[in-house]
Amino acid sequence: MANQSAPFDDLDRKIVAALVANARASFTEIGATVGLSASAVKRRVDRMRENDVITGFTTTVRPAALGWRTEAYVEVYCDSAAPPRRLAEVVRTYPEITAAMTVTGGADALLHVMATDVEHFEEVLERIRTEPFIARTISYMVLSHLIAGSAEASASPAAAPSGALDAMNNR
Repeated sequence: MANQSAPFDDLDRKIVAALVANARASFTEIGATVGLSASAVKRRVDRMRENDVITGFTTTVRPAALGWRTEAYVEVYCDSAAPPRRLAEVVRTYPEITAAMTVTGGADALLHVMATDVEHFEEVLERIRTEPFIARTISYMVLSHLIAGSAEASASPAAAPSGALDAMNNR
C-alpha cells in the first residue's frame, strides 16, 4: 500500500522525465542531468516507487520486429449494459488485444488489437464478434503513427499478456 505522498517537485519531474527517456540510465547519469548526487536520486526514486508515482519499469519493442505488422482499433457496442468487469474478463482471453478501455460516446469499449497480418486480424475480429453480448463492432486499421515516440507506436505487443507471442507463434 502506498505511503502518505511526499511533495512531488520539479526535481522529481526531471528524474521521472529522465527515466521515461531511458529507464536504464544510472542514478549517476540522472544526477548529472538534474544536479543531484546519485544517492539523492536513488532516495527520490525509492520514495516515488513507495508512493506509487513510479509503478514499474518496462522495455519497449518495435512491434514489427516481433511479427506484429497489423494494428487496429475496434469500437465495441454491446446489446445491453455489459458491466466493465465482464468486458475485462472477455478481453483478457484475447492475447492480440493489447489495450482495452470503456469509453464515452456511442461505443461501450475501445480495443487496441495487434495481429501478424490482415487475415489474423480478421480472425480475431470474428472471435470478438461471437461474444454473446457484443452487438456490433467498428474497426479502424492503423496506417501510420503520427507521433513516433508514443506508447502505441512502440511497445504494445511486448506489453501484451504473455500469451500474445504464443498466439503469434501458434498461427
